Amino acid sequence: MGIVKIGDDLHEEVRRASAVMCRSINAQAEFWMKIGMLAEANPTACFTDIIRMQLDAAQAGPVPANRATA
Repeated sequence: MGIVKIGDDLHEEVRRASAVMCRSINAQAEFWMKIGMLAEANPTACFTDIIRMQLDAAQAGPVPANRATA
């Protein structure tokens, strides 16, 4: 594990997003870094495509809409 220094403004954005997404600040930053890395490696893929590729790679499907609210 390492330390990544980011600016105060970006840290505040990560903090706010982590609260909304129910993730720790570190988990939110890691998620954004991973998605950004995958977006650079797959420049024609949209966010939804990237998430779908990751779910497929993990052999995990999305939760059906009727189960997501249960």
